[in-house]
Amino acid sequence: MSRETSFITKCIHVGNGVDKETGSIRRPITMANCYRLPEDASSINWSDPNQILYTRNTSANQLYLQQRLAALEGGEDCVVLASGVAALAGVFFTFLSNKSHVICSNVSYIAVYRLLNQYLPDKYGVEATLVDTSNLEEIKKAIRPNTKLIHVETPGNPTTKISDIAEISKIAKSIGALFSVDSTFASPYLQHPLELGADLVVHSLTKYINGHGDAMGGAVIGRKDLIDKIKSQAMVNLGGTISPFNAWLIMRGVVTLPLRMKQHSDTALKVAQYLESNPSVKFVAYPGLKSHPQHAIAKKQMKMYSGVIAFALKADGKTHNKFINSLELIVPAVSLGHDESLIVYTGPDDERINFYPEEFRDGYIRFSIGLESAEDIIYDLKQALEKCGL
Repeated sequence: MSRETSFITKCIHVGNGVDKETGSIRRPITMANCYRLPEDASSINWSDPNQILYTRNTSANQLYLQQRLAALEGGEDCVVLASGVAALAGVFFTFLSNKSHVICSNVSYIAVYRLLNQYLPDKYGVEATLVDTSNLEEIKKAIRPNTKLIHVETPGNPTTKISDIAEISKIAKSIGALFSVDSTFASPYLQHPLELGADLVVHSLTKYINGHGDAMGGAVIGRKDLIDKIKSQAMVNLGGTISPFNAWLIMRGVVTLPLRMKQHSDTALKVAQYLESNPSVKFVAYPGLKSHPQHAIAKKQMKMYSGVIAFALKADGKTHNKFINSLELIVPAVSLGHDESLIVYTGPDDERINFYPEEFRDGYIRFSIGLESAEDIIYDLKQALEKCGL
């Protein structure tokens, strides 16, 4: 088209096309692990991640999905991998080396904590400093001469802390460091880290972008020169390739992303307001609430506030578990971004507990709001609280 299309239109059309063989207006699943070589294969780069030769290098369905995600984030290129953790590990493996220093959000996905606090330091001599990245002064104090990467997760998992992407970008640029943002909780519909100055944006496609709880994948989007390095090093030569079927499922899921994120966000705000008003609730952490410590930053850099709430009851661990198991509609499970609401209680034995805000330290609930009506979700919460005598 001659004009720039809207986000919702890109979700439907970018990467799609008519299949030349059948005339199908949907890209088919190409379940092949290799493709026919050209007549003269003597000059082929067998590790080329942009030429369809072998599915460990790339596949047709992967290429279609990469085109769509790059368009949604406004990036030059995208690499899709087997999981969100593969995407994160791909960034760290590619851009950190012996004696490199990385600054990272101190409360983040557990695999990030393991990679940066244990595995990469122990095995490869990477130095990591974990700080509260919602506090710009802590980031500045952590800078070293060998700082190569600043990585933040915003909103943070599970605290929902918000880090100011635009301001952290200025810090990273001032020291010549790369800046990566895990934007999984927001999705490309609600937040655009590249527009705010990030070099790379990371997503667990398993969550909101797929949205149906039936496929795993991860993605990194950014400048082509950076993405090419991740493709060559962390995809082709580490083998973290997504399957064609998962790529196809996620491509399908993206179509409804704007509609789903609006529903998740609208409902989550209503549920968070209900929880905040309930005298049995100890605290509620949701960026859409005015009581959230970083609400103003979230309002500045997010379109809406997504669907994850953290909260706790004025009760002990046994009662929290009884509450979880008394729910009839909401499903106890560890993921998020599904069509159904998911909930999990984590006790106070998390090894990272001292990094958490004080109200989290006796245990907390992470609640991923699904696509059900707010009224049905709130009713389920009420009946479970009543069963617990709360």
